[in-house]
Amino acid sequence: MKVLITGGAGFLGSALANALIAGGHTVRAVDDLSSGDPERLNPAVHFQRGDVADIPRMWTMLQGVDVVCHLAARVSVSESVLYPGEYNATNVGGTIALLQAMRDAGVRRFVLASSGAVYGDLDGPAREDDAPHPNSPYAVSKLAAEHFVHTIGGLWGMETVALRIFNTYGPGQPHRANHPPVVPSLVRQALSGGSIVVFGSGRQQRDFVYIDDVVNALTAALSGQGLSRLTINVGSGVATSINDLVATIGRALGRDLTPLRVSQESGGVSYLCADLTRARERLGFVAKTGLDAGLARVIEAYRARK
Repeated sequence: MKVLITGGAGFLGSALANALIAGGHTVRAVDDLSSGDPERLNPAVHFQRGDVADIPRMWTMLQGVDVVCHLAARVSVSESVLYPGEYNATNVGGTIALLQAMRDAGVRRFVLASSGAVYGDLDGPAREDDAPHPNSPYAVSKLAAEHFVHTIGGLWGMETVALRIFNTYGPGQPHRANHPPVVPSLVRQALSGGSIVVFGSGRQQRDFVYIDDVVNALTAALSGQGLSRLTINVGSGVATSINDLVATIGRALGRDLTPLRVSQESGGVSYLCADLTRARERLGFVAKTGLDAGLARVIEAYRARK
């Protein structure tokens, strides 16, 4: 299988690219390097720096490709509130441009990495047929990208699959200065001996899914049959509060951690967890790495870098 991965030098993109190379596939990766690092990639990956909105460049990279996995996106919820136009241009406009390049190059299979954020706040596990209630420009842009992908795919004869990926974590996840992901942020604070900052009450619950499990789901979507026009959740299926996440990190470190609660900033939606029925039925997907084991690997990787 010949695969093009956009956002291929990012945290998830590089993990997928390296796994596909290990599985004997041919991989091309493109990334604008706004947050990616090509040093993460296996040397066998054919990497180019570029923007998915550059249709001529993408047309060239798409020659001979069987399937595209579109991971390139801007992903900060808080930043999207400040710059909604830029998020629309990248996450929606970039997706449409890539689809146009695929049409012209004759590539007929497309996997989109969407987000569990499209659901907004729900009372129970999110099912794919639940009405979405996106509450940030980021979430709106991912939902709009889904609609464009499935609609254009139907009009242009492409197979399209959208995976709504929940809170991915794992070793090597970047710690962005501006609104970093919660797992690397808390682990870094705990290892440094500083205050463990928790926004809101800490009772808000999230679905934390280990990166290897997400890679397995993406790999299944790239080659699976009978998936066209489907939207599928990818998560652990377990809701964990931020308070419990802090306690789990503390257990891994062998000490109690006391959170410093910051009530001035929202902790986001109160509950977000994936129902994985469709993922099991259509992808054969089961999350294999529990939170305790996953966090232990994250902590081990942080310590190894010091």
